[in-house]
Order: sequence, then structure tokens, then C-alpha cells
Amino acid sequence: MKKLLTFGALFLGLTYSAAAQKMASCCAKPAGNSGATATEAFAMLGTDKDFSRGHDAPLPYGYQGEGAMVEFKTPDGSTGKGFEIKSATPSNKYLFVIHEYWGLNDYIKKEAATFAAEMPGVNVIAVDLYDGKIATTAEDAGKYMSEVKTERAVAILKGAQAYAGPKAQFASVGWCFGGGWSLQEALLGGKQTVGCVMYYGMPEKDVAKLKTLNTDVLGIFAAQDKWITPEVAAQFKKDMAAAGKKVTVESYDADHAFANPSNPKFNQEFAAKAHGQALTYLRTKFKVKA
Repeated sequence: MKKLLTFGALFLGLTYSAAAQKMASCCAKPAGNSGATATEAFAMLGTDKDFSRGHDAPLPYGYQGEGAMVEFKTPDGSTGKGFEIKSATPSNKYLFVIHEYWGLNDYIKKEAATFAAEMPGVNVIAVDLYDGKIATTAEDAGKYMSEVKTERAVAILKGAQAYAGPKAQFASVGWCFGGGWSLQEALLGGKQTVGCVMYYGMPEKDVAKLKTLNTDVLGIFAAQDKWITPEVAAQFKKDMAAAGKKVTVESYDADHAFANPSNPKFNQEFAAKAHGQALTYLRTKFKVKA
């Protein structure tokens, strides 16, 4: 495996406790909040104590490499943040990396750097949906995730798209919390969207919305996942078919955190294979040579 992957290029994902089985799926609407969107419903799981206890804090890691934090205007009158690694040559190709439970930490920056190194000619922006908050404990991570509001997250993603420009091509990749938002990013990008990778993320269930996708989707799932279950993945395939869109579902006989080397459920073989599939897909979409 490439040395770049050793410290977390494929670390991303979350571990979940057996208490997760209480929910029908990650997309279930919380009691007393029947109007919640799918993304809000999942974010609210951050307040569940069993959910928080099921997450091991990431191993200490400090990123030292290329890239810089950037700010951009958001349509709600505020500003958004991201970690950008620009292409060595001018390019209108942008990969948006969407963080998971812990926020835009150094592991995410390393992941962004890995994709940038593997796809010359593509700008990479790791978008911050936590507005600068980074968690080091499961309790804080759950709090930050539960505080994410759809309207604000959408504004941040739209701001990042505007920062890239009207002629840019977009693709996205994310894990769990970020996997669901990777799909939302693809929806928001409209005709500028050329690709979408979601690792065990929350699928969009609204077929009418899925019909607006301008790309196919690569979905990477875990057969032992207690939250994004095989049933959830199967329903996503049905919904995409109903929308007339293509989805490629790759399922691994592993748990939800199989792509996270800082987690005891990490599966090095499966993580490397999944990353290879994601990279091949993105290279194809951006028309980048290996």
C-alpha cells in the first residue's frame, strides 16, 4: 500500500454500537420532528449517548504538507471555510471532500492531499460543514454533528461551488455523515456535477430529487453496518432506478468503520480496494490519467 495511506488516507468512517439496531435505518425521522430532512435526522443521532460511546477518538496525527485554509462567501450572508490544495496547473476541475463525524481535522487534510497527489490537474477542497469546530472526543463530535442544520450546510456547499466558479466541474467524496452530504453536494451542483462517491452515507430518498442528478453515483457500503444497512443500500438502488439514474453499489463484508485505520474495525484489504475503486471512478469522471 502506498505510504500516503498509512496515516489515514483511508481512515474515514465511524464505529457504531449495537444500540444502533433500535433504529429502522439511518434515515428514520426522529420522534417529534416529522418534518426533518434525511440529513438532519442523521445529524440528530449525535445526541444519542450509545451512538457517541460507539466511537473511538482518532489517533493523534498532525498534517504537514501542501494546502491552505480558504474562506468564501456563502449565500446566507456569511462565510464558509475549506482546506484547498490547488492544481499545479490552472484547472476548472474540483473535488469536494466532505468530512465525517470529527470535523475538518488533519486526517481530512491528509485525505485531501492524497487525492490531490493521485489526480494531477484537479483542485481539491475539503469543505468544513462544522464552521471551524473540530472534535477530539466522541461527546463533542456528537454535539457538533447534531448541530448541523440543512440550510447552513447547503449554504456552505453552494459557497464552495461559487468559489470554484460557473465553469467548474464538480465531483465529491465523503464518509458516513460526509457520505450523505457528498450526495447532496452532487444534487446541488446541477449540470456542473460530473461524479459522486459516498462511503456508507445516508442516501437521498426523494426520487424527485434524485431525478435531477447530473451524474451516476458510486456507493461503497458495509454488509455488517448497523446504521447504513444492506437494506438501506438496496432501497437506494431501487430509488435510483426509479429516478432513471445509475448507481454502482460496492458492498464489503465488513462493519461501518472498515475504512478507518485508527479504528479497531479497520480492514486494510477492503479499505485499499475501496479507495482504488473510488480513485478509478473519479479519474474517469475528471478524465485524468493514472
